Amino acid sequence: MAFMEKPPVGKVLLDDTVPLTAAIEASQSLQSHTEYIIRVQRGISVENSWQIVRRYSDFDLLNNSLQISGLSLPLPPKKLIGNMDREFIAERQKGLQNYLNVITTNHILCNCELVKKFLDPNNYSANYTEIALQQVSMFFRSEPKWEVVEPLKDIGWRIRKKYFLMKIKNQPKERLVLSWADLGPDKYLSDKDFQCLIKLLPSCLHPNIYRVTFATANESSALLIRMFNEKGTLKDLIYKSKPKDPFLKKYCNPKKIQGLELQQIKTYGRQILEVLKFLHDKGFPYGHLHASNVMLDGDTCRLLDLENSLLGLPSFYRSYFSQFRKINTLESVDVHCFGHLLYEMTYGRPPDSVPVDSFPPAPSMAVVAVLESTLSCEACKNGMPTVSRLLQMPLFSDVLLTTSEKPQFKIPTKLKEALRIAKECIEKRLIEEQKQIHQHRRLTRAQSHHGSEEERKKRKILARKKSKRSAIENNEEHSAKYSNSNNSAGSGASSPLTSPSSPIPPSTAG
Repeated sequence: MAFMEKPPVGKVLLDDTVPLTAAIEASQSLQSHTEYIIRVQRGISVENSWQIVRRYSDFDLLNNSLQISGLSLPLPPKKLIGNMDREFIAERQKGLQNYLNVITTNHILCNCELVKKFLDPNNYSANYTEIALQQVSMFFRSEPKWEVVEPLKDIGWRIRKKYFLMKIKNQPKERLVLSWADLGPDKYLSDKDFQCLIKLLPSCLHPNIYRVTFATANESSALLIRMFNEKGTLKDLIYKSKPKDPFLKKYCNPKKIQGLELQQIKTYGRQILEVLKFLHDKGFPYGHLHASNVMLDGDTCRLLDLENSLLGLPSFYRSYFSQFRKINTLESVDVHCFGHLLYEMTYGRPPDSVPVDSFPPAPSMAVVAVLESTLSCEACKNGMPTVSRLLQMPLFSDVLLTTSEKPQFKIPTKLKEALRIAKECIEKRLIEEQKQIHQHRRLTRAQSHHGSEEERKKRKILARKKSKRSAIENNEEHSAKYSNSNNSAGSGASSPLTSPSSPIPPSTAG
C-alpha cells in the first residue's frame, strides 16, 4: 500500500527538538516602518545560522496566534505617533529581543509550529495537516471501512505528526484516533524491517500498553489507529484539560496547579516502570516517555506511541538530557524522563529547570528520594539508576498490581537484531551531540571567564607586577655586574672566596 511517495534522495531529516536562538543584529527604517534583522541559529554551531527580516507587525501577528497558550508574553506595545524616533526604535529593539528570549526558552512554545515558522520559514513552510490529509485519503482508497470524522488540530506537540478522529462505517458510534507521522532523524531501520515492525505493533499485548487497532507503513511514514479515549491522557488528568483541545491551550498555562494524591503517584508510577522494564527486557527501544504519552483507562496507565522510536522521532525531553553525558542509553533516557513525569504528577507542573537543586515539599519523602535519583545535579552528573532499582525503592516496592492479562509481544530474532543495531545508532548520535555540547560549553565558559571585567583587571595587575619584577631583576643584575667589574679592576686578581656572612675585605692595591 503506497499511501505516501518515497522522500527525495538526500532529504535532510531535521531534529525539530534542537533549540533555535534568535538575536536582533540591527534595525533599518524604511518610509513608514522599521525592519529588524535577526540572526537565528540552530543548536550550538555558528555555521548553522541564517538571517531573517521581520517587522513589528510580524511579531504582533505571531503574538496573537500564541494567545491560545494563555501566557502573558512581553511584546512591547504598539505606538502610532513617534514610532520612527531613533531612541524609540532602540528601546523597542530591546523589548523585541526580550520577547524572542522568552518564546525560545519556553519548552512548549519553542517546539510549536508557529514559532518554528516565524524563525525558520525555509524548513517549516509546508502545511503538514494538508500533507497528512492527502496521505490518509490515499490510504482510505484501499481501506474503505474507515471514515474520517474530523481533524484533531494541533492536539500533539509534534509538527510532523497529525491526528484525525475516525469511525468504522458499520459501527458509527465508536470513535477512533488515527495518527500519521513522517520519518525522523533517528530512523536507522531498513525500509523492510521498519514496515514489518510497524505492522507487528497490533500484536503487542500488555496491561500497561494502549492497544493498537491497526498499523501500516511505507518507506517514508507510518499510520496507526487506536481507540479514542474521552478521558484523555495522564497529562489531561494533571492539568484538568480536554483531550481534543490544542496542545498550547491544554498545557502552557494551567488554571490550577495541583499534583496527584500519593496513592495515585505510587500506583501510576509502578505501572509505568513495569511496562518500561517489559520493553527493556524485550530489547524494544522506547525513549518517548512523558505524561501525554500515557493514556488513562480507569485507574490503569497505558503507554502510547511505541512507533516513535521506529520512525526515528526525537524525544520530547531531548533538549534536557542532551546536556548530560551520562544519560547516553535509551534505558537511561527512559529513567530520566520518568523523573520528569514523576515531578509533574507530584507538583502539577514541570520543573522550572533541570537539574533540580532543591525539591518543594512532597506528599512523602519517598517521592523526593526517587526525584533526587533522576533529576538532581548528582544524578545527572553521575548517571541514572536502572528501572529495576527504581522498582525496589520504598515508593513503589509495596504497590501490588492485579491484572489477569498476560503480556505478549513476539519479535522475530532477525527483527530483534535490527532493533539492537538501530538502538545503538540512536545512542551513537546522542553521544556525539552530547560531546559537542560539552565542548561548546567548556569553550564558552573559558571565553566568558577570559573576557570578564574582573579577569581583565587581574591580568592588568599581574602584568604590572611582572613588569616591576623584571625591572627590579634587571637593576639587581646590572648592580651585580658593576660591583664585580669594580672588584676585578681593583685587585688585579680574582678575589678570595668568602662566606655570605663575612664582609668583603677592602682593596689595598693601588
